[in-house]
Amino acid sequence: MTPFKLSSSSLSLMKECPRCFWLTQHKEWKRPSGIFPSLPSGMDAILKTHFNKFMAKGELPPELLKNGDCKNMKLFEDCELLAIWRSNFKGISYTDNNGNILKGAVDNILMKGKKLIVLDYKTRGYDLKDDTAQHYQDQLDIYNFLLRKNGYETEDFAFLLFYVPKEVTDTGEVIFDTTLTKMKIDVDNAEKIFKNAIKLLNGNCPSKKCVWCEGR
Repeated sequence: MTPFKLSSSSLSLMKECPRCFWLTQHKEWKRPSGIFPSLPSGMDAILKTHFNKFMAKGELPPELLKNGDCKNMKLFEDCELLAIWRSNFKGISYTDNNGNILKGAVDNILMKGKKLIVLDYKTRGYDLKDDTAQHYQDQLDIYNFLLRKNGYETEDFAFLLFYVPKEVTDTGEVIFDTTLTKMKIDVDNAEKIFKNAIKLLNGNCPSKKCVWCEGR
């Protein structure tokens, strides 16, 4: 049986609709995609440049420096390796015994001693809700799972750094509020998601339909 190539984003589709996920991975049909807003992509690129400047100086940016949770931490120092891990075309990958591949691309990495800590940026248009961070739990678990499978030690937590627009100054600059959220990670959850996905894909197409795959 042909191995499957999965990513954290494709696994989020499985959670939303197993049938859409199965049809997409078997190349029988792909859910239509809407217009993807360009602002998050633009912010992502700017933030990576912003963090790179501080990495070159061996310092933490003010968003992290002012937060007590980042005490005794520093930005990941291997810029060439980080560029690979950030790439949507390369990223961090793991191949199981049957050739199935799981891949993910991180935004940034912090270090505390020898242990790595995943740092993911999120741009939002409005204030955080109580459960906002929980929507990214699986993603953070998967990134840590991939790092550990590649021989790296990671802490049992990761960070989400939220940027939310606050105001526009008289001279036109947009000011963002930042919120750093510490998330406990569970690599067993990531492995379970991956194995469940492969099991689902090696079986028959799920019968339960959503509004997207109705009639397919």
